[in-house]
Amino acid sequence: MKIIVGLGNPGKLYEHTRHNIGFDVIDALAEKWETPLTNSKFNGMYTTVHRPEGKVLLVKPLTYMNLSGECVGPLMDYFDIEVEDLVVIYDDLDLETGKLRLRQKGSAGGHNGIKSLIQHLGTQEFNRIRVGINRPPAGMKVADYVLAKFSKEDQVLMQDAIVNSVNAVEASLSKPFLDVMNHFNASK
Repeated sequence: MKIIVGLGNPGKLYEHTRHNIGFDVIDALAEKWETPLTNSKFNGMYTTVHRPEGKVLLVKPLTYMNLSGECVGPLMDYFDIEVEDLVVIYDDLDLETGKLRLRQKGSAGGHNGIKSLIQHLGTQEFNRIRVGINRPPAGMKVADYVLAKFSKEDQVLMQDAIVNSVNAVEASLSKPFLDVMNHFNASK
């Protein structure tokens, strides 16, 4: 079984903000695969999808970003999922808006959701799809920036990023993540 986790914050206030791009990708996958996230366990919403490549768990932790590992760790234990079968989708300030960067391991890079996952999983070695949101303009606090909605221009870029993220997730179900990473990181 594979587990695809999108990071974000629950609630209307945070919908479609920069920090919730992981949730937006999970929602796009759920819509494409025609399977709403109707199950709840370990403070997360999820659904199990039976795909030709095998079972896939789509997950949105409802713990708020900084405590994401409190949902993901117990879910992986409960469903007996290995860390190499995990893909995490989240926002990245160090990438241009809409740009994807796939990685198999790495530090949290200041991202509190990833810090929490590393803490609860006991490893930095898990597959990631980082979605660029760019840095805040001069004088704007990072917290205010990541919790703000995208400009009209950036919304177009993010729609493409969501489609590309969905494609990367689907490719990762049947191909080694390294191959998917090399393909998508070389694109554009």
